[in-house]
Amino acid sequence: MTSAVLFALFLAAPQQTPSAPAAPTLAHAETLAGKGQMDKALAELDALATGSPEPAGVERLRGFIFYRENKFAEAQAAYAKALAQDPKDVDSLQMQGVTYFRMGKPAEAIPLLEKAHASVPSANVDPNYVLGLCYMDTRRYDDARHAFAAQYGFAPDSAPAYLLAARMFLRREYLPASEESARKALALEPRLPLAHQLLGEVALAKADFPGAIAELEKEREINPLDGALYDRLGDAYIRNGQYDDARAALNRAVLLEPNSTGPYILLGKVLLKQQNATMAAMYLQRALHMDPSNYITHTLLGQAYRAAGRNAEAAQEFQTAEKIQAETSH
Repeated sequence: MTSAVLFALFLAAPQQTPSAPAAPTLAHAETLAGKGQMDKALAELDALATGSPEPAGVERLRGFIFYRENKFAEAQAAYAKALAQDPKDVDSLQMQGVTYFRMGKPAEAIPLLEKAHASVPSANVDPNYVLGLCYMDTRRYDDARHAFAAQYGFAPDSAPAYLLAARMFLRREYLPASEESARKALALEPRLPLAHQLLGEVALAKADFPGAIAELEKEREINPLDGALYDRLGDAYIRNGQYDDARAALNRAVLLEPNSTGPYILLGKVLLKQQNATMAAMYLQRALHMDPSNYITHTLLGQAYRAAGRNAEAAQEFQTAEKIQAETSH
């Protein structure tokens, strides 16, 4: 076959042209975001945003990506644009409220979250939880109680609702509000489990160790088989210098919660106070076996080894504790 014929056949054969890149779609951008390829997803969203009109959902996804990257100002702007395009976009409404909360602006978040909740009462729990936090941070404690109670199906003015609110207030270190709410729970239901325990935790946070012990002892009368109660009671006894009472409480905690490191660590601490380094090391070794990443346990074990004259092992534990602290601080 001549070269001319070959050339003619080549010209006659169908030519393969490079396929054009697929046009960006919102679904593909969502897939990219789901894979963590945020920059590529944003590039596709930028391309989609040039359309007229801009496709629905583009700014909502943009806001979500910025939120995931902790770029809250950019996220807020994207959600605002999404809502300007569609005021009924409940997801953007909720997330704009959550974004304001993360920006430290609970007062701005509240009306958005309230509106979203009114539109879809069964919406995602997270924004409703954030609404309760916003109420707390703006000192609207009754509204906060109602918001949290709704999540658990409690009557808003019931004893469980007051106790739940007290727990949430304590987490945010609103100690007076927490104490008041817990006492209201007890006024409604004097033998409500965990109420005296919470008051004991409030007293511990206030460094009122005798008050903490009194409340925790009352809880023991109501709820005598709660391992966490004995853990806290042991802690209160240690802080009040009642080491024998602390050991008794913590031994009960170990029996009830054998897989919890807290009682073992506290037993190590109280035994060090009683200058029983050998027994302290035994409990602390047990705690390390369950959780080797706790620098406090390594530090206490180092103290126990040093007190027992095991200086090389003590130095190793102190070094490990410092290493863990350095790693967790970054």
